[in-house]
Amino acid sequence: MTRSRATPAAPARYRGSEGIDARRIIYISSDMDNLTAAEAFAALGHESRLAILQFLVECGPEGADASTMSAELSIPWTTLSHHLDHLKRTGLVRAAREGRRLVHTAEFAAVQRLSTFLLRNCCSRQTQTPSQRSEDHGPTPARAHRR
Repeated sequence: MTRSRATPAAPARYRGSEGIDARRIIYISSDMDNLTAAEAFAALGHESRLAILQFLVECGPEGADASTMSAELSIPWTTLSHHLDHLKRTGLVRAAREGRRLVHTAEFAAVQRLSTFLLRNCCSRQTQTPSQRSEDHGPTPARAHRR
């Protein structure tokens, strides 16, 4: 089941040619498991891959081809290809052939699921006292001090 919440209209630069509002927040009911989230966060743990995903999100649903990304991000094509393959394996980016061009786009639903995974319990412990938290999850392990 997919629900969407209307947001203010995005500036024209964020809209695709069909008038799709790329900033609309889509709430997806299916939960992401820890392993899938860890793999996606690991993929974004490299500065170049994070820059690529950010660039593709900025491009919106129209996406960009490898030569445009390589020039805009100053990443050599072979390195870019490696990083794009990694992002595609984690499901954060997809590619579609448009004539002779291979256009890459951010997989907005996957990015939203990752964000939702990170924020799904946001502030849930805010009203709990430390003793309530320890009752819910057992004692907090002592941390070793490093010197």
